[in-house]
Amino acid sequence: MARIGIIGSKGRMGQALASAIEAAGHEHSGGVDQGEQPGPLASRSDVLVDFSAPQALGANLAAARVPGIPLVIGTTGLGAEHHALIDEAAGAIPVLQTGNTSLGVTLLAYLVQEAASRLGPEWDIEIVEMHHRMKVDAPSGTALLLGEAAARGRGIELASHSESGRDGHTGARADGAIGFAALRGGTVAGDHSVIFAGSQERLRLSHQAEDRAIFATGAVHAADWLIGREPGRYSMQDVLAL
Repeated sequence: MARIGIIGSKGRMGQALASAIEAAGHEHSGGVDQGEQPGPLASRSDVLVDFSAPQALGANLAAARVPGIPLVIGTTGLGAEHHALIDEAAGAIPVLQTGNTSLGVTLLAYLVQEAASRLGPEWDIEIVEMHHRMKVDAPSGTALLLGEAAARGRGIELASHSESGRDGHTGARADGAIGFAALRGGTVAGDHSVIFAGSQERLRLSHQAEDRAIFATGAVHAADWLIGREPGRYSMQDVLAL
């Protein structure tokens, strides 16, 4: 039984995590939220799960490093400066960072990378995602995760090959581009499709999240797996041995 602490415990994901921890037979060691210090929580936990905000990441990494415990990061909207902080912390503790903790999405990303590596650049790649009306970041962390998987399969950098926010007279689609479209509305937990559009045929790989609980279940599974690992940076694909 693991003692799992939640950073961002009062949010929707935090509440789902508390239920998932109990369902998995682990101990919920407590939670912290905005304005609270994560240090005391880290001292009484075997692993921390962070679904808070990008601006809190530095403090959360520092708190985990003091007792030397693992940290699962599911926070989205991270920039290059946040990934640099994660890389630094991963030299001292095990850190798993992902844009989506769903086991199904993890397998989807693997399939996207495989498809992209086998289909030539004449196949255009478009990623379409839809989330609830309250989501503030776009494209979603999962869409970017899938874009990175497609880029790895193609052997290219996503940053220099992505297209989004098309409007008005956009001109021809750039060769080799990976396109993103973000839809917002209602209470959608998360729908993602990766479309490979070739000449006279299309391949669509999709995942639909029917309940937020799948992300909590995956995060708890990842947290349990991360305990006892060597310091380093891990992904959900490592959890599934992909």
